[in-house]
Amino acid sequence: MTISPEQLRELYRQACEVDVQAFKPGNVSVYAEGHDMTVADFRLSAKVSAEPLCNPDYSLGEKIYYAVKATREAVGCNTNLGIILLCAPLIQAISGIRSGLTLRQAVGKIIAETTIADADWVFKAITLASPGGLGNSGQQDVKEQASVTLLEAMKIASARDRIALQYTTDYQDVFNFLLFRYNIGLDRWGDRNWAAVAAYADMLSQFPDSHIERKYGDQYSERVATGMAQLSEELFKTDNPEQIMPLLFALDQELKLCSINPGTTADMIVATVFTAFLEDLNQ
Repeated sequence: MTISPEQLRELYRQACEVDVQAFKPGNVSVYAEGHDMTVADFRLSAKVSAEPLCNPDYSLGEKIYYAVKATREAVGCNTNLGIILLCAPLIQAISGIRSGLTLRQAVGKIIAETTIADADWVFKAITLASPGGLGNSGQQDVKEQASVTLLEAMKIASARDRIALQYTTDYQDVFNFLLFRYNIGLDRWGDRNWAAVAAYADMLSQFPDSHIERKYGDQYSERVATGMAQLSEELFKTDNPEQIMPLLFALDQELKLCSINPGTTADMIVATVFTAFLEDLNQ
């Protein structure tokens, strides 16, 4: 199977568009902006980051750095660092996938073969993006030069960052949990956006968001989980998700009033939708 950079860019942009079309409480969407970011910021970020991410001449680390740099230059804020970190290995994997390998196996191989240079590019990208709650680290601080491979750096960060955890588990949350939940919603409603909302709610009802916990510790974790469990339950019961829009608006307002943004989980939803697109190609 051969997939062109143009095809990859389009699928990546489509996955990013689902991110803003899906009403995921606490995030920026066409229903409710927030956190000093707009839908236009996210759409422009997707457009400008697609080119370097899908550049076949770039290494994994270069893909990530130049995608973050293009985003920073276009919108001046961190809209998509997590999306880039998660989608870059998927793009690298599908571009060179060999016959007989699953996408997950190919992603694991790409990550296992990362280098110190990859880690250094990613450290520069993270520093440039300046994500909320970054702080300092005693080991492999991103503000300094890397001395381990990207996989080893992600292992160090994995206890406090769910995106780093995906690198160390061959995207366990995506392949073992989120894709399953997303596909159930897609089969039921025939709508990517509502399938994305369902996967998001299911994830947050069971796993704390590491972006929230970096900023606030666990003070909001139970509150978020309770609200998302309610949303999951209401989605499970309805054949017409439009009927629960009042609940979505209420949850969204509650989270944004406290500046709570489940950004890591939202990034993982983009990666899940993108993975679903790529798996369709790889069948």
